[in-house]
Amino acid sequence: MTPAIEVTATADLPLGMSAADFLRDYWQKRPLLVRGAIPELAADQPLPIEPDDLAGLACEDFALSRLIVHHADSDSWQVQTGPLPEDAFDGLPERDWTLLVQDVDRWDRDVAGLLRHFDFLPRWRIDDIMVSFAAPGGSVGAHVDQYDVFLIQGMGSRRWLIDDGESPDLTLRDDVELKLLRQFNPTHDWTLEPGDLLYLPPGVPHHGIAIEAGLTFSVGMRAPSQAEMLVDLAEHLAEALAESQRYADPNLAPANDPFEIDGSAIRRARAAMPAIARLPDAILIRWLGGFLTRYRSAGEAAASDAAIRPEQLKTTLQAGGRLSHHPLARFAWSALGDEPLLFVNGLALPCATMQAALICRHDQLGMDELAGQPESIWTTLARLVDSGYLVPDGADHE
Repeated sequence: MTPAIEVTATADLPLGMSAADFLRDYWQKRPLLVRGAIPELAADQPLPIEPDDLAGLACEDFALSRLIVHHADSDSWQVQTGPLPEDAFDGLPERDWTLLVQDVDRWDRDVAGLLRHFDFLPRWRIDDIMVSFAAPGGSVGAHVDQYDVFLIQGMGSRRWLIDDGESPDLTLRDDVELKLLRQFNPTHDWTLEPGDLLYLPPGVPHHGIAIEAGLTFSVGMRAPSQAEMLVDLAEHLAEALAESQRYADPNLAPANDPFEIDGSAIRRARAAMPAIARLPDAILIRWLGGFLTRYRSAGEAAASDAAIRPEQLKTTLQAGGRLSHHPLARFAWSALGDEPLLFVNGLALPCATMQAALICRHDQLGMDELAGQPESIWTTLARLVDSGYLVPDGADHE
């Protein structure tokens, strides 16, 4: 039987099914609408971020943002890229415009908290959470993405149309700055309310239109093209590869640890890049871990002004201090190769598997989390503090 395309979440099954069933039947195969999947975004719950705060973030130099206005009378689109000036929102029409800000999970801990709903996926597979505010009628047009995306309604209601046909026309318009489809023939038409989730695999045309002013949280997956992966390994090998050929894991099993780069990831990397088939695991994992934690980075953490000694750091934490992941730091680990490695933003550090998993798993670390760990972990933690990837209490997240 063909799996259902719309289900309702329960307390025990937030996807309306087990994670294994979702990955088997839907992941990179077909869309799925899950009603009530994210209960903390229900209409009577506080939002992780308010529209005014999102607008303020869009004006910051470090933010990746766009303001898109649709002129319905001429079917034309006006795009302004950030950082936006503070007066960018003055004089906007009452409808038909959208503000989009990428990487909001890097800058807002409450937004980043939504990622816990996706711990059945490897964390390094997740790219970012983009947050959009749309006035009534606001849209970015009918388009298609080359990566998996979970679209979560956080405020207001939004109409989503998708084309789940077998061979959709992906021809793009040549008269607009945005990559919009020339033809769009939807097969499904839904209205999403706060807390609803729509999963779309790569290549499914879709079009979202705000019914009323609202927020949408888009959890996008990292799908490096084969060309990007080969460029990072050896630029001269990538010239003939198409960008549409991307890393894929359609038969993914639930993650034992969302930060682990395991043997199946290595096998899929080899399949995506036949030219590296003969490379030993030890060489391949050191490259792959660095690439995955560096790819599509929103920026880089600033190194500490002065080195901290491991014993000095331990004393600080014993006095009640804590360490936090820098918002720009990406963590992963792997036990493959000659020795287990902890990866942070391209940096590869030798680190025992249990210690690496602990550092990745806890975005805040204190003595409670570090109890019983061997003394060697303090050298690793000090290195991460010196590099800026772990930030002590009271320090600036530069």
